[in-house]
Amino acid sequence: MAPVPPSRIQAATTAVAPPDGRLIVYWMTAQRRLQHNPALQHAVALARDNDLPLVIVEAVRCDYPFASHRFHAFILQGMADNRERAAGRGAFLHTVVETAPGDTRGLLAAWARLAHTVVADAHPGFFFPKMLSAAAAQLTCPLIAVDGIGLLPLQASPKPFARAHDFRRHLQKTLPEHLEWQPLVDPLAGSPLAELPENDDVKAILGRWPQASDAVLAATPAALQRLPIDASVPVAPVQGGSTAAIAQWQAFLDRHLAHYGSDRNHPDASGASGLSPWLHFGHISPFRLLADIADREGWSPDQCADKATAKREGWWGLSPGAEAFLDELITWRELGHHYAHHVEDPTVWESLPAWARTTLEAHAHDTRDWHYTREQLAGALTHDRVWNAAQRELVETGRMHNYLRMLWGKRILEWSAHPRDAMDTMFWLNDRYALDGRDPNTASGVGWVLGRFDRAWGPVRPIFGKIRYMSSENTVRKLKMKQYLARWGA
Repeated sequence: MAPVPPSRIQAATTAVAPPDGRLIVYWMTAQRRLQHNPALQHAVALARDNDLPLVIVEAVRCDYPFASHRFHAFILQGMADNRERAAGRGAFLHTVVETAPGDTRGLLAAWARLAHTVVADAHPGFFFPKMLSAAAAQLTCPLIAVDGIGLLPLQASPKPFARAHDFRRHLQKTLPEHLEWQPLVDPLAGSPLAELPENDDVKAILGRWPQASDAVLAATPAALQRLPIDASVPVAPVQGGSTAAIAQWQAFLDRHLAHYGSDRNHPDASGASGLSPWLHFGHISPFRLLADIADREGWSPDQCADKATAKREGWWGLSPGAEAFLDELITWRELGHHYAHHVEDPTVWESLPAWARTTLEAHAHDTRDWHYTREQLAGALTHDRVWNAAQRELVETGRMHNYLRMLWGKRILEWSAHPRDAMDTMFWLNDRYALDGRDPNTASGVGWVLGRFDRAWGPVRPIFGKIRYMSSENTVRKLKMKQYLARWGA
């Protein structure tokens, strides 16, 4: 297997590897998995090339935005999964759970003082860019960021694309050359790695930052209650970690992929993959998803169309269900990440298209028939049964049906005093409750509600102006959702 290509590797510092560097560190933050992980693969290669031990540092802070029992439990379950998968594999996995704000400060720097090189995850969303920059300012050894987010490297897009259609055309032109490389399924397989010595330096680090206990990683109620995080957002009824992610994916692959194109928008059909929480936390890789589809359908990259059509289906040379799924997984998911890569902050009002801001501002003072506070919205206390159902699903499960999330946002726009308030409220609700929130795709979803990646529509409507309109009444007529409303709409 070829090494990780240069298009996925970026030096975050100009430092030269110290001649006395005694180990390689992989700082695992955004791609929290041990399979199909380009950053881990690069770190393993460095460790083997230099005959050095590999230390994988996986930690979780307690002061990240919207830290709660829900998100912590999902992360901790993934950490427990990684610990089990790493046992006896040669790398040393240092699993640290912060018990007070600032407890993990200095952890990476301590390992880096012993390191030849530190490898990190490249990611354009949430607080990852600031965290990487802060680390780069502190470390004296090389810090290398590796992009394992999607099939198209972030560096392979020249600009933030205004529409999915344009990004899809760019994908179809450029992706085939990048599909020639795939990450190793198991980067830790193969020749053994050098063992980490139990010397005084290592003992000092483990004494200052001890390994998290199995009880903490189990995310029991008692363990979570001892952490200074928001207890009002409870643990979701889904398990974090790669094992759970693979099980979810396998069930979807076996039962729903064939009908994905026709079923995914209908809540009663249960046709969506439901993978977004695990993709968000890096517990499963899109490389794995494409590889499994390719194995199932006997597909190879040379079956892609010779020319870019920018059409949703037909370019891959796969079954209709697989084509529709890959358009969501790759076009729409990676559109958001590439946009975030090029734009300083895709969560602010100024990041919306000029035409959208203009039309929304022009109708900002139109009469609203309904007004709701954030607390009323969080409690699903509106007059709209469909909206309430979607909000209840979000609050109770940490997930929301994807089509309904679009309607959910449109209604918040309609009920907010100003479109800027609507934008803030959408981010607040989604980032507080959604397992897949705090992500470039959250910014894409909220931005789409307000015109990003879309075009101007007519006729011009009150409040919406030229922004695409959606209503609960039309949604009920259009979708199969009687069972969904019976469950969530009471």
